[in-house]
Amino acid sequence: MMNRRIAALCALTAVSWITMTLTHECGHLIGGWFSGATLQQADLLPWHLPYSVFDPNPHPLLTLWSGPLLGILVPVGFAGLVRHERVWFIASFCVLANGLYLAVAWVSGDRWLDTTQLLEHGAAPVSIAMYCLFTISTGYYRLRRSFIRQFLVSTQTPVSAEDRPH
Repeated sequence: MMNRRIAALCALTAVSWITMTLTHECGHLIGGWFSGATLQQADLLPWHLPYSVFDPNPHPLLTLWSGPLLGILVPVGFAGLVRHERVWFIASFCVLANGLYLAVAWVSGDRWLDTTQLLEHGAAPVSIAMYCLFTISTGYYRLRRSFIRQFLVSTQTPVSAEDRPH
């Protein structure tokens, strides 16, 4: 029973990672397309950080913000339609992972990551901080709740009718 739960958790985490990377990067692609940017290169393979390069990019903030925004809106919207606990697990993972990605990218300062690019193109630091605060707190809360519901067995013994207080 425990091995099945561990296998299910590993599989669900893998699906969550793939969903997060694809929705986030496809968000950049959609944002670039809508803003009139020219795609030069893209890689959507989920076993490393996917990326896309646009040049020229007339509206880089639209392209850049589209990744983390669609990276949470698409999975959460789908989970709202499907209303299944495992789909909510995936959506919550995506919310948390997108927030953590922007926060860690901010700390790392790597010039190719989204947060550094957002700041370079004029995004207000407070907007990034608010996004990170909202997504990390909400994503953690919802993912933890979903994890407990799906993978932890209640250790409490049911109370019989005669043992209940009257």
